[in-house]
Amino acid sequence: MQSLQTAEPFTTDTAEAEELVEKFSASMERIRTQVGLIIVGQEEVVDNLLITLLVGGHCLITGMPGTAKTLLVSTLASALGLTFKRIQFTPDLMPTDITGTDILEEDSSTGRRSWTFVQGPLFTNVLLADEVNRTPPKTQAALLEAMQELSVTVRGTSYRLQPPFIVLATQNPIELEGTYPLPEAQLDRFLFNVLLDYLTTEEEIEVVHRNTAGTPLPEVVPVTTAEDILSFQWLVRQVPVSDPVSKYAVSLVRATRPTDPEAPDIVRKYVNFGASVRATQFLVLAAKARALLNGRYHVTVDDINALALPILRHRVLTNFYAESDKTTVDDVLKATIEARPAAE
Repeated sequence: MQSLQTAEPFTTDTAEAEELVEKFSASMERIRTQVGLIIVGQEEVVDNLLITLLVGGHCLITGMPGTAKTLLVSTLASALGLTFKRIQFTPDLMPTDITGTDILEEDSSTGRRSWTFVQGPLFTNVLLADEVNRTPPKTQAALLEAMQELSVTVRGTSYRLQPPFIVLATQNPIELEGTYPLPEAQLDRFLFNVLLDYLTTEEEIEVVHRNTAGTPLPEVVPVTTAEDILSFQWLVRQVPVSDPVSKYAVSLVRATRPTDPEAPDIVRKYVNFGASVRATQFLVLAAKARALLNGRYHVTVDDINALALPILRHRVLTNFYAESDKTTVDDVLKATIEARPAAE
């Protein structure tokens, strides 16, 4: 398996590449099918979670209580065939409850004592950080190193996490009592901030039928392995992006910064801080995954625009005037996208 940093240019001319592309398409369709056995609707959210996995990122899922956030994540992990662990974040949770800790053990035969590292739930492939904003910043920060560097440092010793590793964190948007807003440095580590909305009437009726009939839900069958996911992550990074599309992505992100000459009036009026260059990298990388998920081998402006809101909404900070005028971050971003000229 080639490293992501030294990957060869992508081409579909070789039999090996064609086989990998076919395997990718078949696997993604089977994953969607398996998730659909349990989860009704939410196709766009499922695709965003798949994109998160395919680029090796992390996703913040924001939704009302009872919208199946936890069920969605656990079902996806089962379909992927990856190890899955869940942490219920609470006000008394400590950093070592997440990372693990050293314990002092005594050898019964020699009487000698030595430190032994006991891994925490962070050592997994898919980590569900449930209600991540219910724990203090000290404990939230225990995720930072793992999310950015795939490592954990305890008492001066670093331990590597085995890829693939993704954090899927949930938070409730309406309960502020006893919560601790995520610091900006941590929010920026998340590829997406996905909003889990209500289902349609027909979808909600289907949920009621499935869960009140007294029949057990179908068993989700794993359709991929960790090795498959790593090969798909490599494949995604080989999808080419034209210079005009790259320039469009850069100009879109720069337009969210009120000090930039190309920023539209709505950004200058309502935004305090815009998105950083990390947002641009994530935007292009996620667009590659979206293109491949849709059976294309090149990125378009539509891919960039479709992913702009979930990638940028948690990276753009609005000011008092936006709150006073009831203008949301999404309102600002939508207007910014509309103001952008199309790529040449």
